Amino acid sequence: MDKKRFKNKKFVVMLLILGIIFSFISIALWYKDRVSVQNETDLINKVVKLEEKEPDDTQLLVNPPLDRNNLYWKYINTPLLEADLSDLKDINSETMGWIQVLGTNINYPFVQHNDNEYYLNHSFKREKNGAGWVFLDSRNNIENLDKNTIIYAHGRIDSIMFGTLKNITKSSWYENKNNHIIRMSTEAHNTLWQVFSVYHIKTTSDYIVNNFRNNSSYDNFLKLIKERSIYKFDVDLNSNDNVLTLSTCYSKSERVVMHAKLIKQESNK
Repeated sequence: MDKKRFKNKKFVVMLLILGIIFSFISIALWYKDRVSVQNETDLINKVVKLEEKEPDDTQLLVNPPLDRNNLYWKYINTPLLEADLSDLKDINSETMGWIQVLGTNINYPFVQHNDNEYYLNHSFKREKNGAGWVFLDSRNNIENLDKNTIIYAHGRIDSIMFGTLKNITKSSWYENKNNHIIRMSTEAHNTLWQVFSVYHIKTTSDYIVNNFRNNSSYDNFLKLIKERSIYKFDVDLNSNDNVLTLSTCYSKSERVVMHAKLIKQESNK
């Protein structure tokens, strides 16, 4: 009996030791991925050319509301962001644009592969990395905006990638109305987007639809994602609008989601 107990204790100790070793290895790999991403981010910030463009007559107002008190009329005075992507495309030819989300640390180039798996474990330089990168849904065409343009990244606890997208669920983020803007720049357009819905939800695919049968199905989609918001935004929506969706993990079984509508656009061609 004593020998059996001894063997059981020895087995438990071995399991604990293996668990500790595995944890150390996981932490080391996690830290290695972070350092690699930070090095790539430093390189990106050295080579990219970002410029703010003040409002002018060449910038198109998109589907403006009739109510002049709507915050839309304030937000359209926000300078557009223009990114020169040429040097970034020399590093990664799959570079599609640059995205900046106010009130978060999200200020990155985004990429696109022919599937939605590759950049879950590859960095901007297309090297193996568990932190992944910010990427556009493989179904989207960034040159001609779809009704729903979708961008993903990991929700890292170290705040890189979409780690700070969780900020949008905090009342402090919502109460600062200056945060309710997303700026995006691609080779085709510089665009400004007004946030109208933020939430976290059990994992589902109903908000990442990008192809709609008709205006009615699109209107139903807009109603679904607007009513899901944990905060109320004074934003009107109709079938003439284009939507930008950002998605990341909130937990193993939940996602954090942000939706914004296009309000201003400038052609780069």
